[in-house]
Amino acid sequence: MALWDEVAAERASAAYLVEEDGRWHEVSWSEANGAVLAYANGFLARGIRKGENVAILAQTSLEWALVDFALARIGAVSVPIYASSSPRDVEYLLSHSEAVAVVCGDDEQLEKVVGRQDRLPKLEHVLTFADLPELAADGRRHALGSPEALAEAEASVAEDDLYTIIYTSGTTGPPKGCMISHRNYFVMASVGEHMDQRYVEAGDVMLLYLPLAHNFGRLMLLTGARTGFTIALLADPQRVPEALLQVRPTVLPSVPRVYEKVYAAVAARFDEATGVQRRILDWALPIGREASRLREHGQALPARLALRLRLADLLVFRKVRARLGGRLRLPISGGAPLAREVMEFFDAIGIRIYEGYGQTELTSACTFNSGARYRFGSVGGALPGFELALAEDGEVLVRSETIFQGYFKDPEATAEVLLPDGWLRTGDVGEMDEDGLLTVTDRKKDLIVTAGGKNVSPQLIENELKSSRYLSQAVVVGDRRRYIAALVTLDPDEIGHWAAERGIDGDLAELSRDRQVHELVAGIVEEVNRECSRFEQVKRFAILPRDFTIDAGEVTQTLKLKRRAIAEHFAAEIEELYPDG
Repeated sequence: MALWDEVAAERASAAYLVEEDGRWHEVSWSEANGAVLAYANGFLARGIRKGENVAILAQTSLEWALVDFALARIGAVSVPIYASSSPRDVEYLLSHSEAVAVVCGDDEQLEKVVGRQDRLPKLEHVLTFADLPELAADGRRHALGSPEALAEAEASVAEDDLYTIIYTSGTTGPPKGCMISHRNYFVMASVGEHMDQRYVEAGDVMLLYLPLAHNFGRLMLLTGARTGFTIALLADPQRVPEALLQVRPTVLPSVPRVYEKVYAAVAARFDEATGVQRRILDWALPIGREASRLREHGQALPARLALRLRLADLLVFRKVRARLGGRLRLPISGGAPLAREVMEFFDAIGIRIYEGYGQTELTSACTFNSGARYRFGSVGGALPGFELALAEDGEVLVRSETIFQGYFKDPEATAEVLLPDGWLRTGDVGEMDEDGLLTVTDRKKDLIVTAGGKNVSPQLIENELKSSRYLSQAVVVGDRRRYIAALVTLDPDEIGHWAAERGIDGDLAELSRDRQVHELVAGIVEEVNRECSRFEQVKRFAILPRDFTIDAGEVTQTLKLKRRAIAEHFAAEIEELYPDG
């Protein structure tokens, strides 16, 4: 907790922005620190000690952050659980982690625990955020009666002690608990200080909607404590567009889906323009794209192009950026690949999205696409302190101080990914160029081998299909089949607008069967196929009547595809794509 103490003592600016009744207000570092100390003493008063596992089951919030910091102070190990988890999954995680306590965000989360406690013999304490004032009061009384207790607890925490157990999303089977130490996260949160490019600074304002149960969101929270910038905590991802206008962040960490939705909305407005506005857009976008191309290769803009770009920015691009708050300096994308077309579009209008790559087992990121080492389509070069290598089969290997301590109660799975010489097997397949920039092509287990023996990376094709604003998701199939096919889902907003303009009625299921919609999607598939080799081209496709959902177990909490579940749920549709077997 050294990073927290140092910042809390020095910073006069706001630590957090919290929304109440539609208005955002500041929470100072001293206020936050006071709550952390009270909660830490409160946990000690309840008998929670170093090494015991305590689950946090809640949405992103100030309370989540402060409870986490309080547990870290006394050496208790936090076990974050997604608020969208089902009661069955909550029970599994509480049982597997051997949690002695759980802190629930509200009554809805509490209901996932109540009634299951007889099957959780180690669970002794069940609290909600509504109980935190009482916990703090207990803590203040404990501090008066045992003034040295907290200091003694803190002194017993070593850098290699466990800080947290983060459960992976489990795209193939039950989630595994990644054991991450205090040292792992301290090193990870300090990486930005060693980067050449200007990264997050004390004066920044970050909008953080990512679930804190995910390693990406957790890293941003801890980087804030390390650096001292202000974090606006948003519980509902659906409210990101309005929060951008209210908070006007300079930093936005996000999963690709948010950028894809913004891209689709802006592209739709551009397409609807007519007359003079249409001519201005047709003039401005090529200028932005040319400037982007030169910047990507580190080349200076010719004076004439720079002048035209300033005018295009004044007439078009600045207005688009204003919809994102107007101050966005560092938009970050992680958790899954972002389509190249989306990145190029944003770069053309003056918003460079910085994509990174990593895993929970690495305590988050190991590469970052930044500064002079920026290439569209890559995830950047190794961060300071990280080594990258490729195995003979193309698997990405990583070595650093941030590599986790293994999977909780699963030494066999740990041995599969941690090599004796310190390298971590990521399970991802990639390529590195002469500048050391990494391009991740797919998960090793997801590669498709056609009946003709051709290796196909489904993720690359899926990203191209999803770049259409009319498609929400895409899954490429064809392992051991004669050709590649795809399952696609429709974006309800965009396809609804498109259908209304043509007088086509119906819900999403009805639209998926409409002949004109089928022709629209066929055109999208044909466009993608033009850029693919013959063996990679999608020969047939099916439009599904609904999107993939977390509740159905078809995507993870960070919207990664669960291919096995999708294949099972839509087995009939897949078989129809291969009438001859």
